[in-house]
Amino acid sequence: MHAEFGEVSPQTAERLNKARAAGGRIICVGTTSLRLVESAAGEDGVVRPFADDTAIFITPGYRFRAADGLMTNFHLPRSTLFMLVSAFSGLETMRAAYAHAIETGYRFYSYGDASLLWRAD
Repeated sequence: MHAEFGEVSPQTAERLNKARAAGGRIICVGTTSLRLVESAAGEDGVVRPFADDTAIFITPGYRFRAADGLMTNFHLPRSTLFMLVSAFSGLETMRAAYAHAIETGYRFYSYGDASLLWRAD
């Protein structure tokens, strides 16, 4: 998976951690923001300031540290981004969602229909 540059400012890291401490959730909009937040989070789940390339390749088995939800479009099956969403919400959940999307005519790719995904337990 390619590297992408991103930044989590000290103010953003503080807001995310405060939201989580107050019982809120961290919802990423797009796979890039998810990769960025996960790169900024330590093993303890605390989000720290970050300004660098994120090159993490998230596949099933990855242990998510910070992201609770993900809003993203429908990616190509068998792609690295499909692997990421399958790691996030579970392979069977994503297979069912994609079967529904195909059956009912959802649009795929960058300007297609979106989905709100929750992290699998």
